[in-house]
This record gives sequence, structure tokens and C-alpha cells, in this order.
Amino acid sequence: MKKLWSGRFKEKTADIVEQYTESISFDNRLWKYDIEGSIAHAKMLAKQSIIPKKDADKIIKGLKEIYTEIAGGRFKFRQELEDIHMNIESALIEKIGEVGGRLHTARSRNDQVALDIRLYLRDEIKEITSLLKNLETAFAEIAEKDLGVIMPGYTHLQRAQPVLLSQHLMAYAQMFERDRMRFVDALKRINILPLGSCALAGTTFPTDRKYVAELLKFDAVSENSMDSVSDRDFALEFLSCASIFMMHISRLAEELILWSSEEFSFIELPDAFTTGSSIMPQKKNPDVAELMRGKTGRVYGSLISLLTTMKGLPLAYNRDMQEDKEPVFDTADTVKLTLNALVQMFPKIKFNTKRMKDTADAAFSTATDIAEYLVRKGVPFRTAHEITGKIVRYCIDKNKKLSDLSTPEYKSFSNVIGNDIYKFIGTAESVNAKKSYGGTSPSTVKEQIKRFRKGLK
Repeated sequence: MKKLWSGRFKEKTADIVEQYTESISFDNRLWKYDIEGSIAHAKMLAKQSIIPKKDADKIIKGLKEIYTEIAGGRFKFRQELEDIHMNIESALIEKIGEVGGRLHTARSRNDQVALDIRLYLRDEIKEITSLLKNLETAFAEIAEKDLGVIMPGYTHLQRAQPVLLSQHLMAYAQMFERDRMRFVDALKRINILPLGSCALAGTTFPTDRKYVAELLKFDAVSENSMDSVSDRDFALEFLSCASIFMMHISRLAEELILWSSEEFSFIELPDAFTTGSSIMPQKKNPDVAELMRGKTGRVYGSLISLLTTMKGLPLAYNRDMQEDKEPVFDTADTVKLTLNALVQMFPKIKFNTKRMKDTADAAFSTATDIAEYLVRKGVPFRTAHEITGKIVRYCIDKNKKLSDLSTPEYKSFSNVIGNDIYKFIGTAESVNAKKSYGGTSPSTVKEQIKRFRKGLK
């Protein structure tokens, strides 16, 4: 089949080149954005009298017919036509004749593909942020429902201080809210119209780019034609936002995997979101959480792939940039699938609240409360820290809990310690006392959830 750009060439493109350079096998998913952009472009060409209105009307009618054919699965994509742009334009010319060839006036595939990817990402981010909002809501609802549950908080994966399960869950809700805001902020750079920049230098035709921006609901028009066609910062920003989000997901997945083990026994994952072993009948494997953790590397790889592709490119467009699409598409798919799975799985997780409380009670997790008790008695914090450390060492040597020590035993470490020490060494008392803004007391966590849910509206 004759190429739309074949006028300069004497020889037919080699078969291996057809295979090596095609992108229609993956960029066909941009079809509706390509048609949407082409319709807006045709309207602008007619408005500016660059092409006759009757020709624009034929073009638009033909594009809408192609839209219906693709949506209905009746359109045949051709590898020899390289990409989605040439597939649609060639089909248009076949459908309405040489009038279809007027559509490409005052544009290039360089600015056309930049437009399509921006339109695609705009839709993807809207869907991702909606899913993120659903996830955040689920976490806040569970945190509100289980407000009184105490668990051990960890640093260095060692038991540290008692916290509320709700505080732990809301930490992830806060992460996901930052993720959502990052994606929303990325839209500011994505929602800029590149169309009209042509190959790199603009055009001699009297185009109206602002009119096209209005038709396609873009907030602004790109300022520099060379930058417009060579810019993939917006795609890198999307991949970066996705990578940070998946890092948060991986941290959560790691905790779910740990918590579901017999060693922790903090949670029971739903059967519908676990798998069995092919050889060990007793096994219940957290495969979904493990894959969430694993797919994080996949998304990181997409970011590194495109960063590497872009790092050495001179201005303006280079064919290397065709390699932007698969990482972007794969990442969008991975993020949405992960979100959908987590939104469905998390509310079905059963929390072993007794095991959490017992584990918190078993540790020396209220030792910091003893140090703070001493500080309130006038002891400098560093001295209080040392005294408390000696108390803990004594308990370990005597195989005792902090609550097992008598008042005389406590006084042997410091004369300022009185009978009131027992008001500060229980896990419930410790949690209830953490009333600083953002702290883990039930009252502060309740306010945190209230503020959070209000912010989601």
C-alpha cells in the first residue's frame, strides 16, 4: 500500500522496517483521541478559511463514521500504515476521497501524537484520582469503625510505642491523598495544547490554536513549537506520580504480608484475594499483596525507561520518542488494576484486634511514657531516658513487665517516682495521652478522620 509520505522515496519500505518501526500494535488505543483531535483541527481549518467549510464537514462526517467502525470492532488496523494517525487518515481518504487529504494541513504527526497522549493521560488521571478517592474513603471508614483498637507501632520493624490501628490506617490514607494531589497537579502540565506546532517550526497558515484549545478543553496553549513536539516531561511526571504511588502500595503490601503471617497474626486476608499451594494443602498465600509489591518494580522500570530514552535526545522530535507509549500505557493499566484490586480487597480484611492489643501489651512499648513522666517531675530528658533504660534492663533481667514492678522497685531508680507511675505505663493510658495535633489518641485521631473526610468532598 502506498505510504502517505512516499513521494520522496524510490524504493518500497523493507518488510523488516515495517515490522521494526510500526506502533499501531500498541498505539491503536489512542484512536478516539486521534479522531477527537482531528475533528477539532478540521473545525479550526474551516473557521480560518484554510480549507472550505464543505470539505471540513465531509471530513468530520467521515471521522465520525470511522469512530463508529472502530468502536464497533469493524475497523481493520494495518501494520504497513505504521501508526494510529496514518491508519485513520488513510481510512478517511479511502472513505471520502482526496478531500480527506486536506485534514493534515497545518499539522504534523509530531504535534498530533503529543496531543493524543495528553488527551489520553487526561482521561487516565481522572479515572485514577477517582479510584484513589474511593480507596481513601475505604481506609477512613475502617479507621472510624475500629477507632479504639490498640496495636504496637513499629520503628526499624521493632516494637516501639502503642498506637491506634486507626492511626496506622490513616497514615496510608494520608499517603494516598498526597498521591491524588500529585496526579491532580500533574494535570496542570498535561492539559496544555501542543497541536498547531506542526513538525517543529509552526506553520505559515493563519491557524487559531486558542480556538482548538477551547474545543478540546485545554487550559492553555504551548508557547514554543520546538518544545511542544519534543516535550515528554508530562509523561515522565505521570510515571513519577505513579511510581511514588506504587511505592506506597508496596509498603502497604509488605505490611499486609507480614501481618497475615502466623508470626504476626494481626490480620486474616479474604480467601477471594489469596491463593493456595500446589503441594502444601495448608497454605494460604498472600499472592495479591505480593504482586502489588512486585508490580511496583514494573512501574519503576517504565519511569527509568522513558527517562533513559529522553536523556540524550537533541531538539526537536526524534523517532526514539515512539518508545514513550508502551511504558505510559502499561503503567496506567497497572495502577488502575492495582487500585481496583485494593479497593475491593481491603474492606474484607479481618483484623485480629485481641492479638494486636496483646502484642502491644507484651512489649516495653510504654517506656517513653515513663521517661516523659520523669520529665514532668523535673528530671532532664536525657537523664530520664537513661533511668528508663535501666528500668527496662532490670525488667529484662528479672523477666518482668513494667506493670509488674512495685513502687519500691521503681523508686530504686529515682526518688521522684511515686505511686502515680501506674497511671502512665498501660498501653491504653499511653495511647489516650498522645493528644498532640496528629497524635494517636482516640480524640485526635477522630478529629484527623473528620478533617480528612471533609477534605475528600
